[in-house]
Amino acid sequence: MTPPANSALFTGPFALGTLSGPDQAPFPALVTPDGHARDLRSAFDDSALTIRTLLERSAEAFPLLHDLAAGRAGGWRTLDGLRVHAPVEPRQIFQSGANYRQHVIDLEVAHRSPDDPRTVEEARAEVAEIMDRRAAEDLPYVFIGLPSAITGPYDDVVLPAWAKQPDWELELAAVIGKPAHRVSVEEALEYVAGYTVANDLTDRACVFRRDMPAIGTDWLRSKNAPGFTPLGPWIVPADSVMDPSALRVTLKLNGDTMQDESTKDMLFGVARLVSYISQTTQLLPGDLVLTGSPAGNGIHWGRLLRDGDVMEGSITGIGVQRTRCVEEKA
Repeated sequence: MTPPANSALFTGPFALGTLSGPDQAPFPALVTPDGHARDLRSAFDDSALTIRTLLERSAEAFPLLHDLAAGRAGGWRTLDGLRVHAPVEPRQIFQSGANYRQHVIDLEVAHRSPDDPRTVEEARAEVAEIMDRRAAEDLPYVFIGLPSAITGPYDDVVLPAWAKQPDWELELAAVIGKPAHRVSVEEALEYVAGYTVANDLTDRACVFRRDMPAIGTDWLRSKNAPGFTPLGPWIVPADSVMDPSALRVTLKLNGDTMQDESTKDMLFGVARLVSYISQTTQLLPGDLVLTGSPAGNGIHWGRLLRDGDVMEGSITGIGVQRTRCVEEKA
C-alpha cells in the first residue's frame, strides 16, 4: 500500500528504517522527520550492514547517526519511490499478554457468567482491584513469537483461509540494543535502543485448544501466520522518546477509531517486561519486546477482520503504519 502522507513523522532528529528502491535489495537507512533518507552502508563503509548489525554496535554508531542527521551533507534522497520494509529482522520476539488494565477489565466483565449476581459496576470494581494487585505483586505474562510472521508496515496482510476470527492488536514494541541477561528493572531501559509500532494479529478462534482444554493457549497457530505482525515503519531512538509510558496507541479500521489508549494503562511497563524476560533468557540486539494491546480489539466490537479492510495504526511520535487485509485465495 501507499504510505500515509504523515508516515515520516516521528519524535526526534532521526529514526532508523529498512528501505529499497525498485528492483534493489533492502538497505539500512537513516530517516529524517521531513521524509529524507540516507543509505547507511556507505556512511559506515560496510556493504553488509543491516539495522540489526548496526544495533550490535549502537554505542559507537549512535553518536555518528546524530552527526549525520544534523549535517545533511550529501547522499540524501526523498522517500518517494522507496519501499519501506519492516525496520529490523529480530532473532527473537517476546510478546506480552493481558498487559493493559482497562482491556483486561473489559474482557473479564464481558465474559462473566449470566448467573453472576454482581452488577456491572461491582464486577468492574472487583476486577480492577485484582488488576491493581497483579501489577504490584505478580509477574508479567510473556510468550514467544516467530520472526517469520513479520511483514512491512505498508504490506498487504493475507488472512489465511483457516483463520475464522482474525483480529488486530496494535502495540508499542521496544527494540533491544545490547545483550541483556538478568538485568534489574532500574537498569532495563539502558538496554532498549528504540521503539517501533507492531500490530500483533491474532486469530481468536485458534487461541484455545478445544481438543485439549487442559493444555491452554495455542499461540503458534493463532499468532504466527506469515505477515501476522506488521512492523514499523521506523525505529525511533530511545533518547527521543521521553516517556514510553505516556504514548497514545491508536488503531483505525477503515477510518473508524477502534483502539485509542495511553501506554500508562499498561500493568507492566517496558522496564519491568525487559527485566522479567532477561531473568530467564538473554535478549539480543534487534530483538523485539511487544508490550501488549489496549482495549478495543475486534472481539470487543464484534467486528473481525475481512477482505478489503484497511488498518491504520499509530503511536505518538513513533510513526504510522497502514495495511490492507487480503483474503487468501484457495
